[in-house]
This record gives sequence, C-alpha cells and structure tokens, in this order.
Amino acid sequence: MVDDFIIGRHVYGNMYGINPETLWDEEFLRKTVMEAVEAAGATLHELRSWKIEGEKGGVSVIALVLESHISIHTWPGYRYATVDVYTCGETADPWKGFELILKKLNPAFYTVHYSDRSSLPPDVIEKLEKKE
Repeated sequence: MVDDFIIGRHVYGNMYGINPETLWDEEFLRKTVMEAVEAAGATLHELRSWKIEGEKGGVSVIALVLESHISIHTWPGYRYATVDVYTCGETADPWKGFELILKKLNPAFYTVHYSDRSSLPPDVIEKLEKKE
C-alpha cells in the first residue's frame, strides 16, 4: 500500500540578534513553545525546561509531542537561539510552529532549513529490493 509510510517534516533554524532579556525569560519561552505546539496542531505529551546560569548559559525548552518534538535553546550572551520543530504524521505542520516562534522571538536575522524525514513508500522499497 503506497499510503503506508512515515511522514516526517523537520523545520529548524538559527535566530540572531534577539533581546537577551527575552532569551533569559524561561516562563516566556515555555509559553512560546506551548503556543508553537498549538499552532503546529501537535499534541503535547510533556513540556520541560532548564535554565543554565553563566556566561555561556541560557534556557532550553523542549516539548515532547506525540508527533515528535519542538525545542528552543538560547544563548543570551550571544543574543542567539536555535529552534527545532519536528513533526510526524499528516496533520501537524512544523512550519506553523516555527513561524510562531520566529514572530515571538523577533530576531534581527535568522536562517531556516527543512528536511524531509519521511520513510520511503512500500512500493519504492519493493523496487529497491528487486534491484539487489
């Protein structure tokens, strides 16, 4: 059956020139990740966060969603954050989650990447196996 394969979409990027106060605000970042979960149409399983003090410290927030995960890792001293939105399945949309985080963090500059993390459909796998 051609429809029987894993759909995985991974949107990730780097955000630069963010207000350091925003990047130290653990509660704001937790709320932002929760809103990204909703925007992506994902289903929250657990939300965790950590604040690491020091010059190279920052905040990490990770939402484990039934579809995979959404995370933000910050380095306030560098005005920098990384964002990762990975969803599996046909209904969740990682682009919407990434765009929500982008809007909330309001970086001066950012990069974004996309990776198709889907498995091959069974008919393609069968064709590959026949070539061996």
